[in-house]
Amino acid sequence: MRAKTPIALTIGNFDGVHLGHQAMLIRLKDAAHRLGLPACVMTFEPHPREFFLPDQAPIRLTNLREKLKLLSQLKIDCIHVCRFNYDFARISAEEFITRILNQELSVRWLLVGDDFRFGARRTGDFAMLKTSAAENGFEVEVMPSVIINGQRISSTATRQALAQGDLNAVKQLLGRPYSITGRVIDGDKLGKQIGFPTANIPLKHNRLPLSGIFVVAVRGAIAASPNTVLPGVASLGVRPTLYENGKPILEVHLFDFNQEIYGHHLQVDFLQKLRDEKKYADLDTLIVQIKKDVAQAKNFFLTTQDH
Repeated sequence: MRAKTPIALTIGNFDGVHLGHQAMLIRLKDAAHRLGLPACVMTFEPHPREFFLPDQAPIRLTNLREKLKLLSQLKIDCIHVCRFNYDFARISAEEFITRILNQELSVRWLLVGDDFRFGARRTGDFAMLKTSAAENGFEVEVMPSVIINGQRISSTATRQALAQGDLNAVKQLLGRPYSITGRVIDGDKLGKQIGFPTANIPLKHNRLPLSGIFVVAVRGAIAASPNTVLPGVASLGVRPTLYENGKPILEVHLFDFNQEIYGHHLQVDFLQKLRDEKKYADLDTLIVQIKKDVAQAKNFFLTTQDH
């Protein structure tokens, strides 16, 4: 069955929606505008490599909700999220072109990356799309890699910079600070007992692209003004002083803030790494270190005009 409205489409995982992805989406929107078509994105959930090799798949930069929000902010008209499962993985490259692109989506203009592969066993590539385009009623173009300061912009480069704690490099790759979003849950109240109340945000994935103690800027804490930015300090990790085998969690302490925010959906922007997580001898030693972390984070905001 043919889709009612022809579309301009690009396909990819778009993990992180970095500057390379953003350049691709600008080109998509330009073509869509020129041709009078809606600009659409096809992406996958889960990432194909997560489906086949969950333990070896790249660590996610964005969960699905974060990715969809970023794509929407870039004024994409529609997003097709393909549930990646065994049935989808078995679709041949030829069937993907004729049934999905042509019949189901009615693609008229298609943009893919220079390393794009598709179909069962990844047998499809740009050359196959180019050969099949005319008979299936669409134009196809390839997007070369985006290079900034001699570096190829990629999700892999972003993961490497995050793992190294180089948040300035991450910002250059993403075009914005790296962020994690999530809903605040009830915690163990230990932070409040020791004078540093925290908002606790559970993480959807146990494998983290970064960990440690960070200077952060937070949106979403004030319900009446969700875009108000509040300064704080955050711990991202397993809290080794308190737990032997702790699950990763994001804990955020907002400066001079004492409102109840359980259930609020926060966006936490990571601005600077202060240190790695460390297991301290006792709680008193940890409290001394937390005071130093807070003082260092407050000093960051005094000496920068970023926020």
